[in-house]
Amino acid sequence: MANVELADPANAPGDFFVDRNCISCPTCRQVAPTVFGDGPSRPVVVRQPQSDAEELQALMALVSCPAGSIGTRSQRDLTPAIDALPQRLDEDVYYCGFASPASFGAHSYLVQRQAGNILIDSPRFTKPLVRKLEQLGGLRFMFLTHHDDVADHEQFHQHFGCERIIHQADARWALKSAEQKLSGAGPWQLAPDVKIIATPGHTRGSTALLYHEKFIFSGDHLSWRLDNDGLFTSRQYCQYSWDVQRESVEKLLQEKFTWILPGHGYRFHAPCDIMAREIRKAVTRMAGN
Repeated sequence: MANVELADPANAPGDFFVDRNCISCPTCRQVAPTVFGDGPSRPVVVRQPQSDAEELQALMALVSCPAGSIGTRSQRDLTPAIDALPQRLDEDVYYCGFASPASFGAHSYLVQRQAGNILIDSPRFTKPLVRKLEQLGGLRFMFLTHHDDVADHEQFHQHFGCERIIHQADARWALKSAEQKLSGAGPWQLAPDVKIIATPGHTRGSTALLYHEKFIFSGDHLSWRLDNDGLFTSRQYCQYSWDVQRESVEKLLQEKFTWILPGHGYRFHAPCDIMAREIRKAVTRMAGN
């Protein structure tokens, strides 16, 4: 629960606030970008909700916040926000919300398929989300892009009996028990509409999942900047090899997709030609860094 006594003084006056326990993950700015933005020290409320839609988004950010750092000064019914998650993004792809502090607030996604649903990376294992996942058909697979954003993977596996998929280079500690460990440089075809691509660099075993030649789930490999300044890769948090990561980003030019759905950072949607242009620009920036 957020503590109003710890509310950041940079919050815009009004009901919603962010407290000083915030871990500065992108969750609130992704879910409610018109309400939350960058403050001097952490994300804050930059503008109180101005419509019912903005208020719902702010409440969705509240229930999704991994640190419990978003609060309201008045008592609110959170049921509509809980019911709005997972949030459908496009076709049969959903944003899960309910981010976990164990993965520093990483985004998680659900792909709903007749052949079996896929959970990409791990959200918080919490009853409201578990019930919704059950209603949407449960889980057949849990695809883990790398070893950082795995959070409550064991609980999801135990509850749904889903098979966890991760590259063997990242299958460490509790992930040694993963049911499917990828080896080599791929690619791997999980199903006719599901392709797994090796994208080492951030970690040795980082991988991305391409669905329907439209959606790529990129983990911490590649994301969009919130300030609309292009695709972003982090050298600061590169754990394995910056040069290898640059090669992995360039390799994505061989694929066609219109959505980048990252673990950290912001999602990006654009036609294939614009997407390819932005990837080339990212590769050039990486080469110059």
